[in-house]
Amino acid sequence: MATIKDVARLAGVGLGTASRVVSGKGSVSPATLARVRAAIDELGFRPSHAARTLLSGNSKMIGVYIPVLSGTFYTPILQIIDTELRAAGLHMVVAFGAGLGGARQQAIEGMAFLVERGCDGLILMTNVLLEEDLATLGPRPTPMVLLNHHFDSIAGQCFTVDHTLGGTLAARALLAHGHREIALVSGPASLPDNVVRVAAFRRELAAAGVDTERMWMVEKDFSPAGGWSAARELVESGRRCSAMFCANDEMAAGALAYFQEAGIRVPHEISVIGYDDTPSAEFSAPRLTTVHMPWREMTQNGVSDLLNRCYGLQRPVTRDYPVSVTVRASLAPAGQGAGGA
Repeated sequence: MATIKDVARLAGVGLGTASRVVSGKGSVSPATLARVRAAIDELGFRPSHAARTLLSGNSKMIGVYIPVLSGTFYTPILQIIDTELRAAGLHMVVAFGAGLGGARQQAIEGMAFLVERGCDGLILMTNVLLEEDLATLGPRPTPMVLLNHHFDSIAGQCFTVDHTLGGTLAARALLAHGHREIALVSGPASLPDNVVRVAAFRRELAAAGVDTERMWMVEKDFSPAGGWSAARELVESGRRCSAMFCANDEMAAGALAYFQEAGIRVPHEISVIGYDDTPSAEFSAPRLTTVHMPWREMTQNGVSDLLNRCYGLQRPVTRDYPVSVTVRASLAPAGQGAGGA
């Protein structure tokens, strides 16, 4: 396989001159440029990734950290990032939570892994990090953006969605359908975005006169298994509810599966509404009504901002993304059927 040294030798120029032609940086006379390009064509020279990194000073790799490499939420996010990066001639390196430490330690180690691999920039989609953890990247930290999280010290590099509005719209959707006996399946109380959406949901119900202090509520882990067990616990409690709000779509999918197995018809006996509007929501049984969070818009703008920081680009960046409710078959008016779970 030909090397840059072979190109320089055949063209009769120095290694530095050949490198300037390959990298496109620095001035070279037209005659010299023609000789080097002819040598490249004759030798079939294609610089390796390592060579391109040395020549350009950039690895052309962007590191992405996510907490888990599973489920229906993070996979579409990764697909969006990969599509954006490939269109810009870049590559994605993914790290995710692994090891014996807690979620925060795993995130810190994941950042370090990506920096050690020479990534030009980082996309971090985790909200377990603390502001002080950024110092672990050293005095000259790698450019980064945070998705679905916020630090005051780097506010311009943080991209998130309006979870307050998301929780509010979930409550309004149920209230508009006459639901007042509502079960709430919350995600982990340790995750700030969950806390915000659940608080907004309860606040909107309370403003409509619903006694949220006596609301049936349980905390689960954002998984289908969590939604399954929540639905089972609701049925076993004997509590009569006409609707259930799950704080993400994966828990809602688990709840739908349990109700189907238990012979409880959705939405005839209980309505179910989720949160996120992941691709799978459209194909659940019944199709899931859910709060549409603008994850695509958030992610695309975060990527654009990072590429501007890393490579001096001028890609447009916006921060105002629409939140709505996607109404599908799992939501019906209260009292339409047998009266709840």
